[in-house]
Amino acid sequence: MQTPPRVLTVAGSDSGGGAGIQADLKTMLALGTHGMSVLTAVTAQNSRGVQGAWELPAEAVRAQFRSVVDDIGVQAVKTGMLASPELVETVAALLAELTVPVVVDPVGVSKHGDALLAATALDAVRTKLLPTATVATPNLDEVAQLTGLRTADESGMRRAADAVLAFGPRWALIKGGHLPGTADAVDLLTDGAEEHWLRAPRHDNRHTHGTGCTLASAVAARLAHGDTVPQAVTAAKEYVTGALAAGFRLGGGIGPVDHGWRWRGRA
Repeated sequence: MQTPPRVLTVAGSDSGGGAGIQADLKTMLALGTHGMSVLTAVTAQNSRGVQGAWELPAEAVRAQFRSVVDDIGVQAVKTGMLASPELVETVAALLAELTVPVVVDPVGVSKHGDALLAATALDAVRTKLLPTATVATPNLDEVAQLTGLRTADESGMRRAADAVLAFGPRWALIKGGHLPGTADAVDLLTDGAEEHWLRAPRHDNRHTHGTGCTLASAVAARLAHGDTVPQAVTAAKEYVTGALAAGFRLGGGIGPVDHGWRWRGRA
């Protein structure tokens, strides 16, 4: 019996099941890997927003990580909501010990605009976490948080990528889904030398909760399969585009992308 590639997510829980740990594990299963988790925070969350959030102690995060890595092992890691400076620094120190690919999604706010990262943690993200990343996957709002740069066009995405790469990740994936005035959803992947523009049709669907978590987890899953970074990001973009097209209504607010769209024959 063959063991599937093992991928670890270090992130917060979304009780509504659309983002966070729940989205990560669904994505990892959909892409043929065994997903494992280190929980950093618990949120009370639904389709309308985040009603509460509680961080776990750094000791609990460290113990979960050691428990998984020391016994089961990992072939890729993805990080999401880390909330506080202490948790960012704790996770960064643990990741620095690894030699496997690391995908850092520098989560700042939820789809509904709720803060998921303390402003005091931004410096730790820049100086401790991003240098551990094989790929960093900020959206345009997160780029602005981290670098102060506001991006309004594709040339601005190049400047954003350069600014993110200056913090130390090997590759930057600048997600341009919120870029105004573009017919396609365009992302830029670059390591500062080679450049890959990834384009996909925009879908008229407001149910997009969990998009960022899903993309980062899909990249990690494909890296665990042995893809190069450009191959992994291209495959992840294709998967997320289908999941976005098939996003469904849940509750009274913004529903999630459909992580099982391929199984259900949707999109």
